[in-house]
Amino acid sequence: METTEWSEDKRMQSIATAGSPQELKGRRTACQEALLEQLNVIPIEEWVSRVNAMHDLIAAAAVKLCEAQMKEAGYGPPPCAYSFIVFGSAGRQESTLWSDQDNGLIVEGEPDDVKLTYFTAFGELLSDMLEAVGYEKCEGRVMCSEPLWRKTLTEWKEQLGSWMSQLEWEPIRYLIIASDMRHVAGSAELSAEWREAFHAGFVDNDKLTTAVLRNTVRHKATLNLLGQVLTERFGDYAGGFDIKYGMYIPLVNIVRHLALLNAVKDSSTLKRISRLSEREEYEQLQEIRGAFLTALRMRVNTPYMVQDGLLSSSDYISESDLKNKQLMSELRESLLLVRKLHRALQRQLRSAERRQS
Repeated sequence: METTEWSEDKRMQSIATAGSPQELKGRRTACQEALLEQLNVIPIEEWVSRVNAMHDLIAAAAVKLCEAQMKEAGYGPPPCAYSFIVFGSAGRQESTLWSDQDNGLIVEGEPDDVKLTYFTAFGELLSDMLEAVGYEKCEGRVMCSEPLWRKTLTEWKEQLGSWMSQLEWEPIRYLIIASDMRHVAGSAELSAEWREAFHAGFVDNDKLTTAVLRNTVRHKATLNLLGQVLTERFGDYAGGFDIKYGMYIPLVNIVRHLALLNAVKDSSTLKRISRLSEREEYEQLQEIRGAFLTALRMRVNTPYMVQDGLLSSSDYISESDLKNKQLMSELRESLLLVRKLHRALQRQLRSAERRQS
């Protein structure tokens, strides 16, 4: 194992010195191969941590390459400090080997034409480069190529304030995406100031936490009245189970809600659980942690395809895998916990809405 770890470390270190997107993609592919050999050999937390360390190194290298290409294209160096940030599973340090892009930019200071010209081109180039390296573009357009996710710090503060004041489904959905923000490259100070502005909006703001809770309690049914697992009835994945939206995302949402309620500033689900465990009022956190690790393990073990060295998966547990009695038992037990937690949150929501009406 020591030799394997050493060679993996060498592969990881080589990412930073890639001189082109093609070279970066090749080094990503080499790292992926080593990581796939370790899947189900080392603990799932450790494996996911290594996968996300690789993604961070690739993103930081892409940012560096992007700056160099901007210079070559005649834009010169960045006109001011900026921060490259990630959201979604990347923000929570829970990306799989096939996760897509979820990212943004924070630009220092006030908006002006120079910054707008440079960072518009920079954001588009960086998103294209990450796609070339193997990160599909986000269907929801949460990317640094999009003006909504590429702003000066001043504009970001205004945007966060606007989302927090509207309390409707769509702005709250954006706010929930923003809550998983994590700094990856550039100015850590800008990311820290952004995070402070975000969390300040939740202080003594019951209407906002209730609005977040309203979004949190919506999820697809995964068990029938008898407590049996509901599989897909039609389509390409008939007989399979959607582990991402059926179990993983509901657990992420539940823990995120508790974290926002308790001013926990970590973005990782496991770190949020750890911080919440320091408080006595949440007795089920160890159960939640166990179910979450089960969800992570099942998610990274879904069937995948390899094309041009890159992986893709539907995030569905296959019908044949569901015939494994131990897997089905673990899945059902975790889903029963999710259902119990969701019912408790629905009661909280009804109570909060009565108080605020």
